[in-house]
Amino acid sequence: MDRRDFLKALSAGGAAAPTLLASTTENAKAATPINVVIVGGGMAGATAAKYLRYWGAKLKMDVRVTLVDKNAKYVSCILSNGVLTGERTLGSLTFGYDKLVTNYGANGALRFIASEVTKIDTTAKTVSLANGQTLGYTRLILAPGIDFDYSSIAISWADPTMTMQKALDALPHAWKAGPQTTVLQQQLAGMTNGNRLVLTIPRAPYRCPPGPYERACVIADWMKLKKPASKVIILDANPKIMAEPVNFGKAFAGIHKNYIEYYPNMQLQSVYIASAKSKTVTVSDTTDPANPVTRTVGAEVVNLIPPMMAGQVARNALANGGLTADKRWALIDERSYESSAFPGVHIIGDSISSKQPKAGHVGNQEAKVCADAILRLESGLKPFDAPVTNSACFTPITIQGPISAIPRCRSPRSSSAWTTCSTRSRIATT
Repeated sequence: MDRRDFLKALSAGGAAAPTLLASTTENAKAATPINVVIVGGGMAGATAAKYLRYWGAKLKMDVRVTLVDKNAKYVSCILSNGVLTGERTLGSLTFGYDKLVTNYGANGALRFIASEVTKIDTTAKTVSLANGQTLGYTRLILAPGIDFDYSSIAISWADPTMTMQKALDALPHAWKAGPQTTVLQQQLAGMTNGNRLVLTIPRAPYRCPPGPYERACVIADWMKLKKPASKVIILDANPKIMAEPVNFGKAFAGIHKNYIEYYPNMQLQSVYIASAKSKTVTVSDTTDPANPVTRTVGAEVVNLIPPMMAGQVARNALANGGLTADKRWALIDERSYESSAFPGVHIIGDSISSKQPKAGHVGNQEAKVCADAILRLESGLKPFDAPVTNSACFTPITIQGPISAIPRCRSPRSSSAWTTCSTRSRIATT
């Protein structure tokens, strides 16, 4: 069956299911319960749970989904920069799973478990949880997002009572929305007018390519009102602005020229915490790669965004052949998001190695492609060969202002190319 027939089956609902499941093999597969365990309840994982149940019901397939996340509620990274400037609260970005379960979990076919994964056995097809439960699966979807890698950054301090964890808390990344978002917001609010904030950007790939530049802009705009003698210093490990270079370039050189200093090719080396009000950031300036220059920058607030890698649960499960050579990202077939090394294990969202940007909307799109592929595979079909995803992004340049552009970004999964998204930006007219 081709994609057109499959989509007709989905749109027609149960009446079309016999058309999809035409052969005896397909009907046998459809009659067997399909148990899908999804680890990670973010935008990718929750979307996959919804569409496996929604489309599965239309096709009269017995799809049973267990969504697992160590947190009982999800806090959206999208729009969290607004928390830093007081435009939003974390509460407005916090969501539970009750509605998802109620709407798509008839007869217990979708359930949510708040617990941490302790072990994944890809041979036995089981997932062990910290609460003592063991879940069996037909297919497993890993959507754990990203973890942070501080191994290349030397962090030291003057206070003899400080620990590494306290030091990291004093240098918040706020790249997973939650407590660190609050810490960074409090540091900004308490910052001495005239002191500086240093924002570090790791080498790509990292979560949300425009995010750090957006953060610099909204903080700079906030500083104009609250800390007019202060500045944002951007130390970017990349050779150029990695997303929306025209919009952000104009913002740095124009609207925010007195409040933002942007420096590319700045590889973060170390941070020294002299006190809560005084920190020193050391970078290697690789503008001339043959002759790197060590530079230091003083600041009161350091928004340290470190290098990133796939969430630990994915790295643990895929360690034996399912990761890139540097062991940072999951290797997958982008037609189905199935692991290149572990059949029946799918990885979606920010953990994968892909030309696609690591962003919430992209994770949502990947989840739908993955759900579609799983239903096809469990019906005896092949995944669609050329799925296409779309991505959209709304990027504030100022706290208030008109919208300047509307985004559209598409990529065929079978292609190694990914067109840079032109994103929606809000730019002040004066």
